[in-house]
Amino acid sequence: MSKDKVIVGIDVGSSKITTIIATIQNESQVNIIGVSSVPSRGLRKGQVVDIDEAVTSITQSLESSERMAGYSVGASFVSVDGIHIDSQNSKGVVAVSERNGEISAEDVTRVVEAARAISLPSSREILHVIPRYFVVDSQSGIKDPIGMNGVRMEVETHIVTGAATAFRNIAKCISQVGVDVEGMVFSGLASSYSVLTDTEKELGVILVDFGGGTTDICVFTDGAPAYCSVLPIGARNVTNDLAIGLRISLESAEKIKLALSQPPKIAVESSANGKAQDKKEPDNLDISGLGIEEDLRQVSRKTLSDGIIKPRIREIINMVKLELQKSGATGLTPSGVVLTGGGASTVGMIDIAKQELGMPVRLGLPQGATGLVDEIASPAFAAALGLVIYGTQFQQEEVRLPLVGRIEIKGVVNKGINWIKSLLP
Repeated sequence: MSKDKVIVGIDVGSSKITTIIATIQNESQVNIIGVSSVPSRGLRKGQVVDIDEAVTSITQSLESSERMAGYSVGASFVSVDGIHIDSQNSKGVVAVSERNGEISAEDVTRVVEAARAISLPSSREILHVIPRYFVVDSQSGIKDPIGMNGVRMEVETHIVTGAATAFRNIAKCISQVGVDVEGMVFSGLASSYSVLTDTEKELGVILVDFGGGTTDICVFTDGAPAYCSVLPIGARNVTNDLAIGLRISLESAEKIKLALSQPPKIAVESSANGKAQDKKEPDNLDISGLGIEEDLRQVSRKTLSDGIIKPRIREIINMVKLELQKSGATGLTPSGVVLTGGGASTVGMIDIAKQELGMPVRLGLPQGATGLVDEIASPAFAAALGLVIYGTQFQQEEVRLPLVGRIEIKGVVNKGINWIKSLLP
């Protein structure tokens, strides 16, 4: 293991904290050696509202994955989310510096920095500057201009920004655990690394990440993100509706929602002529084995699904539809929609998305890893695995880490203090 580079991703979500520890083999192959997911506390709609509770949840997730991997984490890539996330496209222009007109890596860096020069309030910071394509002497659509000849170079970039205080709060929580922040990634973009194919990005695709408290939307055209947005609504709203409708606790409503999302077991019986035939799908859901405290034994699948869950899902999908219209990407995404995140598994989600959006829809499962893949075979782990995959290639993307110097020093100091304490009797 010592020969392989270790990458750690911590997905700090509204409903769960997920940590994935992986080794990188052959420079690009992700091999998962540790996975842990615990319910999150101290976060609401992707933002920290109680630092102490958030630190406790992150510590539980981190320590559990460390025990599984047999590795002590020193630095990690962390997801950030929340309705403060915004995006815009920006252009930069520079003259090629070499006398012979050959474009160098330094020229690419300069033109990206020129595109980065946008007007922002002091309360906001740039999280990502992602080059979409380059233009060299009026030749457009260039992906990698290094080595080409030209006089004038332009770049079209996609810039993701967010509230500086939100970044600092997340970074402070991670540093108090004793871990350095190696990079911060918008969770919607992180999910795209693990669920979208290069072909889908090139043709044009919409990624919708349904989290517990937020819904992330990322539109890709020509192989790069063109629009990113966050809606302040998620799968937890469905749980709230169930809790109100059945007059039960949120914990019990969550258990019933997960049970409804599982495909029903259809019994097979023999007919009079000896041939097997399926029984009618049972409408009653037996919840006696779910550990629910309230005095409930059976509920109607159809009543809960059609009367409570699907109307809320339809409302969320329509909000996504309005956001897509605002993005101006209508007709530019022939690959359709990819739904991922924990809420994407909710009963009726795929069918309603197809009806309301009028385009192909598929469920996005995390791909591109080996090792403990059975542990992450769910859309809920898309962002966490995406952080690890991003970590293998983050140097190719411009990333600005808020307060990185102070946070890294503090993380190292905390790690040293914890190690010294462990040696004391």
